[in-house]
Amino acid sequence: MTHTAVVGLAVGRGTGEEVAAVFRRVLDRLAQLHGRRVRIVRSPRTYHSYASLRREGGGVERMRELTRQDAAHYEDFCRRQAAAGTGAVFRTAINAQSLYLVRQRLSAVKVDTLSAGDATLLLVRDEAQGFYTGENQHEPGVLHRATTFSRHTTDAIVAFALHRARALWPESPVERITLAYKYHLLDGALEDWAAEASARHGVAVELFQPDTVNRNLIAHGLPARGVIVAGNEWADIMHVVLLDRFGAGRQENHFTENAHLHPDVAGLVEYQTVHGSADDIEGTDSVNPVATIRAAAAIAERHAGCSGAARAVEDALDQLAGRGVGTPDVGGRHSTTEVVDALLDTLRPHPVPGPTTPGDPAAPVPGR
Repeated sequence: MTHTAVVGLAVGRGTGEEVAAVFRRVLDRLAQLHGRRVRIVRSPRTYHSYASLRREGGGVERMRELTRQDAAHYEDFCRRQAAAGTGAVFRTAINAQSLYLVRQRLSAVKVDTLSAGDATLLLVRDEAQGFYTGENQHEPGVLHRATTFSRHTTDAIVAFALHRARALWPESPVERITLAYKYHLLDGALEDWAAEASARHGVAVELFQPDTVNRNLIAHGLPARGVIVAGNEWADIMHVVLLDRFGAGRQENHFTENAHLHPDVAGLVEYQTVHGSADDIEGTDSVNPVATIRAAAAIAERHAGCSGAARAVEDALDQLAGRGVGTPDVGGRHSTTEVVDALLDTLRPHPVPGPTTPGDPAAPVPGR
């Protein structure tokens, strides 16, 4: 009997329903082409975008309450999926404040592997600490935002980055990990934790201010094998710049992977498109589907046994680009539905000669 893979699905407002429909269609077709079975378990709640929260009215307190409700519900959904043995969740864009409450509680990191020629950068974004994960307290005309850093979380993130780097480059020792944080604001604590992590893991863990990391990238170019662990305050802003430096194209065409380090949900990986909820084009059938298509292919390959799915999708996307098939945001004249229809018509299984190499973006997630 064919094993049925289970994939979670969480949907937000804005173009969430349209993106979710693309995900379902592509994942179903890939499973069919590879003779696999996939069951999608959708969260029963449709989560707010920032724009939908503003439309609710009721002021700051109403927004805070809905944010807390969304965060509590999504955290519970992730915990339930992990407990059931689900390996992957695809999530459309939701309100960032709700999302980062969950990422703090479940100790999440965002993982990007960027390559250009002989240079490869493993970027691990700390989503569990810092300004993004802070909580707010309000007084009349004043907002206080409190953030938390911990030695335990910092070490867990360094350990994850080191494990991931060793899986990515199994033939080469990992010589150093660069930490990019505004550590001058933390009374020297982060320097002490970095030194402890370096001694514990037997690798140089070097702490720099984000502007110094930028200067080094400009002065010395891209490293052959680089590992950067970064506070989200820097990494979120720099992501589009790094994509450009690595010749990786438009941010809207990319998906990213979020790994959870909390032991209650270890093994659950969340995939998302890089673009936001795009409430302004909701219902117009014009959202760019490429990132969602790529996320569906990654999940099919890594979690549903569809070997070669990612390469097959890239081949089909190349053919579509050659024919000028695309949505208006990339200079095309086609609707979301037309792009997906064309992709599914073009899609063919990709022959896989042997096991996927650890450095391949379609490889199974190391250690998951």
